[in-house]
Amino acid sequence: MFTGIVEELGRLRSRDGGRFVFDASLVASDAGLGDSIAVNGCCLTVVERGPGWWAADAVEETLARTNLGALQPGEPVNLERPVRLADRLSGHLVQGHVDAVGEVVSGAPDLRVRVPRALVRYLVEKGSVTVDGCSLTVVDVSEDTFRVAVIPHTAAVTTLGRKGPGSAVNVEVDMVAKYVERLLEERG
Repeated sequence: MFTGIVEELGRLRSRDGGRFVFDASLVASDAGLGDSIAVNGCCLTVVERGPGWWAADAVEETLARTNLGALQPGEPVNLERPVRLADRLSGHLVQGHVDAVGEVVSGAPDLRVRVPRALVRYLVEKGSVTVDGCSLTVVDVSEDTFRVAVIPHTAAVTTLGRKGPGSAVNVEVDMVAKYVERLLEERG
């Protein structure tokens, strides 16, 4: 579980097929083999690490459902370690299971993202959404887009300040909404 509060802006050092190596001093500092780290909101497993870097393997399913497959060496990535039971929950509960890759329609501070219509039903005004691993509050929703307000601090310390029209972003909708829908389906 994650909170959607990005801890570090890392960089993709290299990629060889599904093996990704990331430069990151903070999240790598206490990572152990088998630990989870969210990269642009996608939960990956640490398979190797050294001073200031760590590596993960991504399978085809992950590459097909996220924006990780399009990353090029040198590109920045949003990084977050999993929440510990003793931590404050500053964002919202995030699984690191990307629901879809959205397309930026307009950049920060009024970030508007186009998503598959099937996801729109999980988005509500003042509800939570995760964009590239950042926990954000939905401002408004249309038939195939949603808008969030990105404060200057978030724009500066994450990739969101660098995303312009046409950029691909990972989107995870609020998991509570998906569970409620599933429970209501079973009752009907």
